[in-house]
Amino acid sequence: MRDSELTEIIIGAAIDVHKVLGPGLLESAYEECFCYELGLRSVLSERQKSLPLLYKGLKLDCGYRMDVVVDSRVVVELKSVDKILPIHEAQLLTYLKLSGIRTGLLFNFNVTILKEGLRRMVL
Repeated sequence: MRDSELTEIIIGAAIDVHKVLGPGLLESAYEECFCYELGLRSVLSERQKSLPLLYKGLKLDCGYRMDVVVDSRVVVELKSVDKILPIHEAQLLTYLKLSGIRTGLLFNFNVTILKEGLRRMVL
């Protein structure tokens, strides 16, 4: 399966979660339901995957955690905020660079229509 096909499945799962739950909940609730939806679609995902920082050959465990990594190919960051800010996009870009994963999705569930809270990034 190509990354574009995988991201379509991921977006579909997020849309289903948003249709059922709507806006206004904590990110943790969306994350739990989102991973459940991925499982229903037989898509592998890892929640709260740790991300070490490599600095001049030194591996540092600084506590960075990616919300969800799907099939080891897509980083998904979930938010429930008034609006997506540049810092949220920068966070996802940094996670992509540090992880070596090329594709990322940023979802803000605190919107009326999930499409308005979606950003796709590719390195």
